[in-house]
Amino acid sequence: MNKQFAIIALTTGGKQLAQRLASLLPGSKVVLNHDGIYHTLAQAWKEYDSLICIMATGIVVRGIAPLLKDKTVDPAVVVCDEQGQFAISFLSGHLGGGNALAQKIAVLLGGQAVITTASDVLGQTALDLWCRDLGLTVTDKEGLTKVMAKLVNTGIISLASDYPLPPLPPDIIFTKKAESADLLITCRTDHNGFAVLLHPKALVAGIGCNRNTPAKEIREALQQTCQVHHLSQDSVRNLASIDLKSDEPGLLAFSRNHYLPITFYSPAQLNEVEGVAASAAVLRATGAKGVAEPAAILSSENGSLLVQKIKFANVTVAMAEICKPFSYTCKSTE
Repeated sequence: MNKQFAIIALTTGGKQLAQRLASLLPGSKVVLNHDGIYHTLAQAWKEYDSLICIMATGIVVRGIAPLLKDKTVDPAVVVCDEQGQFAISFLSGHLGGGNALAQKIAVLLGGQAVITTASDVLGQTALDLWCRDLGLTVTDKEGLTKVMAKLVNTGIISLASDYPLPPLPPDIIFTKKAESADLLITCRTDHNGFAVLLHPKALVAGIGCNRNTPAKEIREALQQTCQVHHLSQDSVRNLASIDLKSDEPGLLAFSRNHYLPITFYSPAQLNEVEGVAASAAVLRATGAKGVAEPAAILSSENGSLLVQKIKFANVTVAMAEICKPFSYTCKSTE
């Protein structure tokens, strides 16, 4: 989905610059200020990914202060002077793309981008962007902020991982000592060290269910499975089941509501998987010796069965672990 940029100006000169910038920046639109600047900012805040404000920074501060929530959801804000000399990345510089937008505007207008985030000024890794790009879920945002501060202050942090990794930035050092690492990439939730946990998309949930099982019951079964086995539900990449369930309303609703795609397999494909629990009743009903376990293994690119099937009233859940959730491997520095 393409980003949408609102350009908001106050003065005559600012409005002229807004029109010029809109002609140069795809996805941008000049938003007219009919009902007062604070109302205009509030409306644009809800409707656009980024706000480009051609006005004094003080006006922007007062206008957006009541709107601020969190850097993961707030739009980027870039403030420009009406001559286009400076483009200040004012808010959501990393995750919102404010820094990149300010740099782009500076190039288009022949001005200077003003970037104040410490990691960018010092040329260090922006950990929030790095986690996002690797598809890692951060469990402790305050903890990650502290690790980012350590990186800025010392120039280096340590990372442990349960999985092979792509090449790391030079200021992130791989360690095998998870108990003393600053960051730990894992699908587990029961780590006893002080590392901030980063959960990759490394699990596949195999699901079997009776006909007309509601989505709520499937959700609760998966939640219980993860809780009992100390696994993060954020690490579940997708669901897997038998193709007979491709029209199952509750399963499809659960998939849709939780943004978890489903892979379906035929009985013949499921029967090719060895080393899984077989059920005579399931075989009679579906033609497959099992559903949850073999489906999870197949969808994990023949990874390992991490949790054998667990039977609930109307749902069966098994978990498989993807051996290499990232594309490349890294080498230990130790």
